[in-house]
Parts: sequence; structure tokens; C-alpha cells
Amino acid sequence: MIKVYGIPNCTTCKKAFKWLDEHSIDYEFINTKEHPPDQASIQAWVNQLGAKPMRNTSGQSYRALGEEKSTWTEEQWIEAFSQDAMLLKRPLFVKDETAVLVGFKDKEEVIREKLGV
Repeated sequence: MIKVYGIPNCTTCKKAFKWLDEHSIDYEFINTKEHPPDQASIQAWVNQLGAKPMRNTSGQSYRALGEEKSTWTEEQWIEAFSQDAMLLKRPLFVKDETAVLVGFKDKEEVIREKLGV
């Protein structure tokens, strides 16, 4: 089962849900606003994908961070992600407890390969 982390009104998440539904791919949606991921999960995801690809650089939460964010370590990003889930890029796909994809802009064959479908 694929877990998809995001928020329901995110247009990129909606696009991903539509694609998953059209391809009859089962998934579980986790609303990160209502159920923010814990720090241990975030730590694992950063270890798997890196902190940079996981940053939601287009959101208000990101813009509200000071300029010092450009020099933050992965540990500082993990702490920030765990304090404010809106800093996480959406959607985030986790398969078999492993983060495999963040965002939904890759070509379809890349998405299929990363999701294993």
C-alpha cells in the first residue's frame, strides 16, 4: 500500500489523487495538517530523499523563515519539518515505510518506476 502525505486542497495532491484513481492504484491519504508526521518518520524520509527535495519552497511557511534557512543542516530541516508540516513538499509518497517520491512533476514512467506500479 502506498501512503500519500499532503493536504486535501493542494492542487498537486489533487492531480496525484486523480492519477492514482485513474490507474486503479490503491493508496492511503494522510492529511499532514490534521495528522502531522512525527520526527522519526521525517528523519527516515530525509535519510531516503534528502532535505532539499522535501522543502515546500512555494509556501508561506517557507517564505516566513529567515535568510538563515539557506545555511541550515539536514538536522535543522528535520526539526523545522516536524514543527511545521506545511514546510514539507506535497505530495510525499511512502511505500513499504520508505519515502520513494516527493512532488508530482516527473514524467509518468518515472512516477511509475518510483512507486513500483
